[in-house]
Amino acid sequence: MSKAQSPDSDVLVTPFTPTTDCGRAMRTYGVVAALARHRAVEILFKRFCAPLPSEEYRRLARVRLRDVGSANGPELAVLYARKRLAGVPPAIARGVSPELGRAASAAASDAANGRVIADGPTAGALLLGGSTAFVYLSHNLESAFRPALPQFRRSYRSIRALRAFERRLLVAASESWMASRRDIELARELAPQANLRFVPNVIDVASIPAPAVAGGDPRALLVGDFSYPPNQRALQFMVDEVMPRVWRVLPEAELLVAGHHLTLERSDPRVRALGFVPRIADAYAEAACVVVPLLEGGGSPLKFVEALAHGLPVVATGQAAAGLDVADGIHYLRADGPQAFAAALIRVLRDGAGEMAGRGRRLAEQEHSIEALAAILAPTSAGGES
Repeated sequence: MSKAQSPDSDVLVTPFTPTTDCGRAMRTYGVVAALARHRAVEILFKRFCAPLPSEEYRRLARVRLRDVGSANGPELAVLYARKRLAGVPPAIARGVSPELGRAASAAASDAANGRVIADGPTAGALLLGGSTAFVYLSHNLESAFRPALPQFRRSYRSIRALRAFERRLLVAASESWMASRRDIELARELAPQANLRFVPNVIDVASIPAPAVAGGDPRALLVGDFSYPPNQRALQFMVDEVMPRVWRVLPEAELLVAGHHLTLERSDPRVRALGFVPRIADAYAEAACVVVPLLEGGGSPLKFVEALAHGLPVVATGQAAAGLDVADGIHYLRADGPQAFAAALIRVLRDGAGEMAGRGRRLAEQEHSIEALAAILAPTSAGGES
């Protein structure tokens, strides 16, 4: 059997343990779940960031998980040196795995397999320059947002070096799956000859029952991984600049904050730190609306999509909405700056926004569900690729 006849499975290569506990992991899961609607998916991974895969993966009937193990020190050092000489930035080269590379090469040579998908820039760097044809699953346009993060020069050396690496990666991939149309525009400027495709962030919308009416108490919810500096600054913006303005009008209003690595010091008791919530739906059930106050960052925030799917009104900055096909006043309320954000939040908490929330939920179903992405990634024919 040849690939042109009928590939039985796709292969995803990732340097992370497959989980669903952060935005990066949720993007990967959504793509895998969509691909598995059509044929089997084998995930080649090394254990990193979590000891075991999430149960959500084990519930996907056509997904096989294969832990490839870890290399010894000398072999890792040799591969790291090779990748650095090839122009791979240090922060990315540190994650490459010889075992993962060998497993990917073996999978690519198996006639039963179709696409080999490199999950993020580290997996892309691993396959870059080799004989394995691969699809690049981009999580962000790396050179568009990483320079604004702390210790950028230490991790990536220079913007020029990161752009050169990312350009090579985009051009080398048979296809690059970008998370937002904005990322596609920027990637096209960086690498005009690259084959780019819009593959949006999705979540399992069908598993989320939308509430008939949002919670009656004036509670706003902020969800994120607070080890990520843009989320830290978004939280500080809410606590220091937005909520004091809200409390002048709605003194009973609360801000609920949920997510990993949350630290709150000397905050008002009306800012409630939920921390990590095993069932995130419980946090949404307490809220009357969701805030996405990102002031920096890239891609399309999965927590924005998740909020829409839960059928809650969303107040967000233009920066947070820039990677999504959402319209101000239709699917969410845009608010930039502390005064505007507070005013929009007061409006939603006091008056509600049920119709807008309903439109947001429908948009999530139509554009950001696993079913919608499965249609995008469907093979074009019984034997061809999408």
